[in-house]
Order: sequence, then structure tokens, then C-alpha cells
Amino acid sequence: MNLTLKVWRQTGPRSKGSINTYPAENIPAEASFLEMLDIVNERLIEAGEDPIHFDHDCREGICGACSLTINGIPHSKDRGITTCQVHMRKFKDGDTIWIEPFRAQPFPIIKDLITDRSAFDRIIASGGYIDIRTGSAVDANSLPIAKDDADSAFDAAACIGCGACVAACKNASAMLFVAAKVSHLGHLPQGQPERQKRALAMVRQMDSEGFGNCTNQYECEAACPKEISVDHIARLNRDYGKAVLAEQFV
Repeated sequence: MNLTLKVWRQTGPRSKGSINTYPAENIPAEASFLEMLDIVNERLIEAGEDPIHFDHDCREGICGACSLTINGIPHSKDRGITTCQVHMRKFKDGDTIWIEPFRAQPFPIIKDLITDRSAFDRIIASGGYIDIRTGSAVDANSLPIAKDDADSAFDAAACIGCGACVAACKNASAMLFVAAKVSHLGHLPQGQPERQKRALAMVRQMDSEGFGNCTNQYECEAACPKEISVDHIARLNRDYGKAVLAEQFV
């Protein structure tokens, strides 16, 4: 396959970026999208040029590091997959592919396609935990959990924190990410003691990081590689509202 890449290049956070054009020639159809970028980078290095910088780790759709937009869509137009799970057979010979980083003020560009998503880490640190004694694992049946709650908790826990929800939202809202992290623990008995405190802390940290408001247009769910439901956002809103009311009467 012979393709044309339109790639965003930016040398640093404060540098002016631009779209550069690169040929991607003789790309195997069975190659993944990141393998295609590896091939292009090998040729750039051989030519003495600076390779295209992009982030990745597991290349198995688990870590969420491969965060970039393909033709304007986070991770690509195919639903339920990350960038590293996109294969070149999805494209046609002669296609032009636009590759850009996630665009959101709380995700400043480090270089080229790499963004700083440590805002998510700070949100997790603010409340995404439980206070519980550690030690040997308890018996699996010692804390019975209703199947509906277990299923919802599992759905929320599938979030890999890639940031596609933010990149897809016109307001750069992180509500789906925060809702998933709050809802995951909120559905389980172990997460109940900090439930209100968690919702308050994580939403306030999200706001302080500069993420926008949710306007319920569901771009986040459509872009999420794990297809996490926006139902978790409704649950977060309820938990947050109750926590705010309770705080006023303390």
C-alpha cells in the first residue's frame, strides 16, 4: 500500500506546530497503524530527519497510551478499539491520512503527537481510592454483590484513561472518565465509605484542571475504545448533587 500522511509536527509545548506531509510507501496491509508509523520513522531516521514522536506502550488496547486522532477521530472511525488495534487493511491504497494529537487545553502537547495527560492522574489521586486494610485476599463470597452492580462496576472499571472522551467532546469534558472512576468504586461495598467525598474531590479536581462541562451529546461514549456507557455520568451527577447538599449541612 502507498499512502500519504498529513502529520502534526511540533517541537515543544510552546513551539508553533504545523502539518507536514510524508509518503508511506510499500506498507503491508497486515501492519497495524503504529507499525506503519514505525516503518515511516525508520525511513525518516535513515534520511537523517527527525522521526514522528508518538506515545505507545502495550500495543494490545489495554494501556490507552496510543492517543492520537486519525482523520479527525480519536483512535479512528472504528468503534471499540484503540489506535494500536487499527490495521492498515482498513485503508485503501492511495489514501491520505491525517494524524494529529488529542486537542484539549488540559492535554498540552509535549512533542508532535504526544500530549501530557497527567491531569487524569491528579484527578485519580484526589479521590479514586478506598480506605481499606490491605493483606491477604478475602474470600470471594464474603461480600455478596448484586449482579447488576457487579456488571456496572465492571463496565466502569474497563476505562483505560486514554482521553478519547475528552478529545471527542466539543467542550473537552472529562465527565465520562471521572464518572467511570467514581462509578466503579461506587457500585461496590468497599467504595461506600468515601462515596460522597470521592465525588466531590474528583469533580472539583476535574474543574480545576480546566476540563469543560458536559452537554450530553454523547460524543464521549461514541469515541470510547471500551464503549463505556454515559449512564455513569448520570450516576456521578446524582452522587455529586447529594454530596454537595450533605456538605452544606455539616
